[in-house]
Amino acid sequence: MFGMRRREFISLLGGAAMSWPIMTRAPLASEASGQRGNSNAQQPAMPVIGFLSSISEETYILAAFRRGLLQEGYVEGRNVRIEYRYADGQYDRLPGLARELASLPVNVIATVGSSPAALAAKGATSKIPIVFFLGADVVGLGLVASYNLPGGNITGVSITPTSLTPKRLELLDGLVPQAAPIALLVNPTNRLLNEELKLAQEAARLLGRELIVLEASAEGEIDAALETRARRGARGLVVWQEAYLNSRRHQIVALAARQAIPAVYPWRVAVEAGGLMSYGADLSDAYRQVGNYTGRILKGAKPAELPVLQPTKFELVINLKAAKTLGLTIPPKLLTLADEVIE
Repeated sequence: MFGMRRREFISLLGGAAMSWPIMTRAPLASEASGQRGNSNAQQPAMPVIGFLSSISEETYILAAFRRGLLQEGYVEGRNVRIEYRYADGQYDRLPGLARELASLPVNVIATVGSSPAALAAKGATSKIPIVFFLGADVVGLGLVASYNLPGGNITGVSITPTSLTPKRLELLDGLVPQAAPIALLVNPTNRLLNEELKLAQEAARLLGRELIVLEASAEGEIDAALETRARRGARGLVVWQEAYLNSRRHQIVALAARQAIPAVYPWRVAVEAGGLMSYGADLSDAYRQVGNYTGRILKGAKPAELPVLQPTKFELVINLKAAKTLGLTIPPKLLTLADEVIE
């Protein structure tokens, strides 16, 4: 079903080379199953991880996180316990959930899904080690002193220091009629929105495109946003690299298919769900690295001395079945540059 073409996506989009350590893929291994934990007032007999997510439970995230733990010899339920807290896309709940975890006897807190989760954990404790996963400039956010030497109680994985939305707009530009607007779907509750919009508007201007911004932070708002796209005549859709929007990828992919609109997503999981195209880092490997860092800290490593990791390679994934349904012909050059083509 899958055809693999692994090569750097540099010649088309200029690349995104970075100098931080490369995240390497770990071999697959069996994982232990887990459920959302309950607090325990007594000191646990085994180390405890606090797991704070800005979204709802995602199987692929947990599987990758547990793979990383397994690399360091930790198996949930056998020699480590995990306390899960989920904000279910309601970012204003994160500070309370972070304080709740910090009040428990946890040895380390892992935050996934967004910068609000990492910032909430940082605000809740300056002593408990924290390992984050997010897609933003962590120095600019004030999470760490530097990428090489974080300097405090927090480190992790930052998949990109700058927005990749301009590159995704470039990808869509060649597939949409030149005079037509392109829509950008964003989450207005994310504190990084203003910076994102500046970069996206400038990229659209350089392409000679009108950019229509659609806002959604709840299920019903996503439906309304896609209806607005149709009314305003946008002929293509770019989905922002944002945790809540990624968690609603099945809904967005289904709506885009129903409206016969070509869309570019940040993550391959959206393409695997039926989306047309994605450009971004390997999420599973990033979450594995979060689990690996968490395990290393349980063994005594200091967050201040663990460099913030960033990928140096991004993957372009194209779904030819989705393209055929949309009546699109993907240019041969783009297919050649794709890291994976779903046929």
